[in-house]
Amino acid sequence: MLKVVIWLILCAIWGTTWIFIKIGLEDLPPITFSALRFTLAAIILAFLINRLGLRLPETRQAWGLAAVTGFLQFAVNYSAVFWSEQFITSGLAAVLQATITLFGLILARFYLKDEKFNAAKLIGVLIGIIGVAVIFLDQLRIENRLAFFGCVAVVIGSFAAAQASILVKAKGGGIHPASLVFSQMICGLPFIIAYSLIREGSPLALEWTLRSLFCIAYLAIAGTVTAFWLYYWLLGKIESTKAMMISLVTPLIAVIVGSVVLGETMPPQTGAGGLLILASVGLILLRKKTVSRISQQTAA
Repeated sequence: MLKVVIWLILCAIWGTTWIFIKIGLEDLPPITFSALRFTLAAIILAFLINRLGLRLPETRQAWGLAAVTGFLQFAVNYSAVFWSEQFITSGLAAVLQATITLFGLILARFYLKDEKFNAAKLIGVLIGIIGVAVIFLDQLRIENRLAFFGCVAVVIGSFAAAQASILVKAKGGGIHPASLVFSQMICGLPFIIAYSLIREGSPLALEWTLRSLFCIAYLAIAGTVTAFWLYYWLLGKIESTKAMMISLVTPLIAVIVGSVVLGETMPPQTGAGGLLILASVGLILLRKKTVSRISQQTAA
């Protein structure tokens, strides 16, 4: 039951981060925004790790894992998303980001021998991606060359995020989630900071608003510290594909939250897309329980 609750909490948190990213980008340049978010998150994690007496990775192999996954998850994935949304719609970015689950399903076949690749999983994931695409059907357009490169960047970022999750699932079980997130950040964050300073200038020159500060705080505390701590805990308890299914649900939540909070018009096809996403989640998350129950009844 706890795993289900954590899964739902993660859907809610990452489903609401979209709106804070959108609002924050009205005041802040994208990579600087990303760098500030993760810098604050790293400071908070450092404080918590010290207060709780947690240990950082202690071996060369563990730090190697943190370096690789930190670069993939934070330097590549998030930079790609923030950069690309200057040229493509957030809806198109959401659809392309949903491929995280598909990449994860494929990669798990090579790295995680206990997680079987089967037709039911593939169909479930594809149904979910189609559901996300249905919701954002009116935004699936590429208007120029930069938009095309933006699409490519998001797909590359999605692959990087999936690869990071699979590597953590395969090799990071002995590291505390908070220590893992922090070590990933201190390995991946310098690339983001350096790029933001070179391309977007000093953050001290920006016109700061209470709105932008609140967005950074929410994304750092809820969207990063809390979410990744819970996500890595959950990743150690369930199949990677089930954990990454969160990326299919968050766009649906983002549309609903955008409609309620910002008064955005909800696409008329949201219901149909939402049903496809829920069917996808049900097929992946509930299939094992159903099969197990049928097997027990047959044996009886």
